[in-house]
Amino acid sequence: MEDIYRALQKRLDMYSLGFPETQSKIEITILKKLFSEEDAKLFLELSPMLETAESIAKRTGREQEELTKHLEDMVKRGLLFKKTKDGVAKYGAIPFIHGLFEFQVKRLSKDLAMLLEQYYEEGLSKAVAKSTNMFLRPIPVNESIETKSTVAPFEDAVAIIKQASVIAVADCICRKEKKIIGKGCDKPMETCLMFGSMAEYYIENNLGRKISADEAIAIVTEAQKHGMVTQPGTAQNPAGMCSCCGDCCAVLLSIKRFPKPAEMVFSNYYAQTNDNCTSCGNCVDMCQMDAIEITDVAHVNVDRCIGCGLCVMACPNEAVKLIQKEQSKKVPPKTSGEQMMEMAKQRGVLPK
Repeated sequence: MEDIYRALQKRLDMYSLGFPETQSKIEITILKKLFSEEDAKLFLELSPMLETAESIAKRTGREQEELTKHLEDMVKRGLLFKKTKDGVAKYGAIPFIHGLFEFQVKRLSKDLAMLLEQYYEEGLSKAVAKSTNMFLRPIPVNESIETKSTVAPFEDAVAIIKQASVIAVADCICRKEKKIIGKGCDKPMETCLMFGSMAEYYIENNLGRKISADEAIAIVTEAQKHGMVTQPGTAQNPAGMCSCCGDCCAVLLSIKRFPKPAEMVFSNYYAQTNDNCTSCGNCVDMCQMDAIEITDVAHVNVDRCIGCGLCVMACPNEAVKLIQKEQSKKVPPKTSGEQMMEMAKQRGVLPK
């Protein structure tokens, strides 16, 4: 019955970056590959607010033992989130991004990858671009900022990593999908970091492996050397941190298509060149937003610059530096929950 899948699409469209309807109905085809009708019905009885199986059973009239089995099965297939604290398991609905899409990283078939690529082109790309500033945010490469004491902890990748209680690393779903369909790049694959309860979910469901803070820092550092933009969630205590490339990343690809990506991101910096430039072109090759061009020397298009600092790291002559934007400094929400609320307000799902 398509009605249940359309109801599921509409529910998912309320969460995070959304899950928009398309003329081709490709989104329904994707949902049918992931969810049985019984899965869809149970998902629609849940919300992102975590609940015990006992609470869900009382609220829905379902038999608790069978309900628990169904919940656990959906968790294992990446269709629900689960958090266990003090031996008590709680379950909740998840967005498409970050959620259903990323949780398929170990079970991504070519058929599903092709469907996801078609959906990205037909509907998801525009939805991602509209709200990406409250989803992921580019933060500067540590060595790209001259006065380290001015860097807030929420803009310091090392500080973000070190505050995490648990860390997991997983393959990047964006690069994996592109590779499967023959459009991938040669950048590192195992680069997506998860923190706290999200890390525990990844570890428990074999989506990623547990690592130390030092290992996580090394992964981010190596990714930056390959020209990958460091992007934690838009929260001071984010659930994860991506290392994104302009070839595969859903977020960067979406904003790259617009003339002024700088206006679409949550960033406090932009790059500026000086007279030391020798026109070597290293910065051009490193930039994921096509924000730099060489005429006589390198010139930065500030409308396209997202302030990641990769160009600073790439320059052998100290001819590029990051400048803090003069307007009031942007401060992200404290938690991932507050982040989701702000995103919902921005999209008009909740009143502002």
